Amino acid sequence: MGRLFGTDGVRGLANADLTAEIALDLAVAAAHVLGDAGQLSDHGEGRPVAVVGNDSRASGEFLEAAVVAGLLSAGVDVWRVGVLPTPAVAYLTAALDADLGVMLSASHNPMPDNGIKFLARGGHKLPDDVEDAIEGRIREDWTRPTGAGVGRVSRHDEGAELYVGHLLSTLPHRLDGLTVVVDGANGAASVVGPEALRHAGARVIEIHTSPDGLNINDGCGSTHLGDLRAAVVEHGADAGVAFDGDADRCLAVDASGAVVDGDHVLAILSIAMRERGTLVAGTVVATVMANLGFRLALEDAGIAVIETGVGDRYVLEAMRHGGYVLGGEQSGHVIMSEHATTGDGVLTALHLLARVAETGRSLTELAAVVQKLPQVLINVRGVDRTRASSEPTLAAAVTEAEAELGKTGRVLLRPSGTEPVVRVMVEAATPEQAAAVAERLADVVRATLAQ
Repeated sequence: MGRLFGTDGVRGLANADLTAEIALDLAVAAAHVLGDAGQLSDHGEGRPVAVVGNDSRASGEFLEAAVVAGLLSAGVDVWRVGVLPTPAVAYLTAALDADLGVMLSASHNPMPDNGIKFLARGGHKLPDDVEDAIEGRIREDWTRPTGAGVGRVSRHDEGAELYVGHLLSTLPHRLDGLTVVVDGANGAASVVGPEALRHAGARVIEIHTSPDGLNINDGCGSTHLGDLRAAVVEHGADAGVAFDGDADRCLAVDASGAVVDGDHVLAILSIAMRERGTLVAGTVVATVMANLGFRLALEDAGIAVIETGVGDRYVLEAMRHGGYVLGGEQSGHVIMSEHATTGDGVLTALHLLARVAETGRSLTELAAVVQKLPQVLINVRGVDRTRASSEPTLAAAVTEAEAELGKTGRVLLRPSGTEPVVRVMVEAATPEQAAAVAERLADVVRATLAQ
């Protein structure tokens, strides 16, 4: 069996790849590993406590039951918080002084998938070595508690209220006077997303906020912005925001329906924080996929950019290492570590719109600080991705392309971590140049890495 944990927990087709049995075994192993690592503390009757939440997928019902059963059998008390965003579960894990958190979600994946994310004390994601330890102790022999030693489960119905209250407490400016369309992706933020924006003062128009267990991410949310763009224009709204299934990311559209992606959002927030004096070391963390236009805009604004690999966990690692307070990805994962331990779509939406209200400038005008360079991405399939970083012919071709593009372009060539694909990304001054250079490099990849 390959490694169960991926870049963001354990995911798979629910009840096929990710079964109730696996969920139960993972929960037991997580309780044992976290306990052995000294990360659990005693509560009440001497038992550790876990916060367990889920998104709106139908499969979350049986997976939550399995996870709760596993934790209880290992002597962990459980607070069930119901359907809430991943960042809400992370917040509650810390706010309730719980010992660990568990979120059942496959984020932006299609409805049939699901996933399990474990959070350490304080609401932090687990490092690779702890995930490996959990996986290594699945189905080990252990002494089971009996009688009064088993865990107990209870509902915690105030979780949504506590989370929304926390979000509102972070706002630098209210949203009074703004009209905003909210696309909840029929997911975990379908209730708390619009509620938070209304409490902040915005007039809210909701779309895709009626989850039925089967419609999460179905043609809606941050990966399908068509309905949001149309609704913003139809209602004459100032902006629109879209979350993904577990609401750890947010993308936006301006009044014209133009997309405002994670690069724009990160630039807008970093400039606002620098002006307030809250941007630590005048630095923001972004991934290698951030558009060159983003880097040039922040350079002009006097803001430094720390670059990481693709994935919000790598952004988080760099932020913790340097003590930075803002980081994110083009996909809309934005981490504001003063207020959250993970990417938080609702928090991002609130602070983005607060900047609009605070400055009196439109989202269109604010987003214009980033002039995106044309970008072409080609996925070269059926090649030996393991040799992508070691072939001198390929390295020479990249060097030649970079010399041709100069300061007005960029090349990123990276192997996929999960499939036989090498991704070739080129940014250039014109779409035609980006396409030509990308195709030329893709041809070299095919010829050099052919299987």
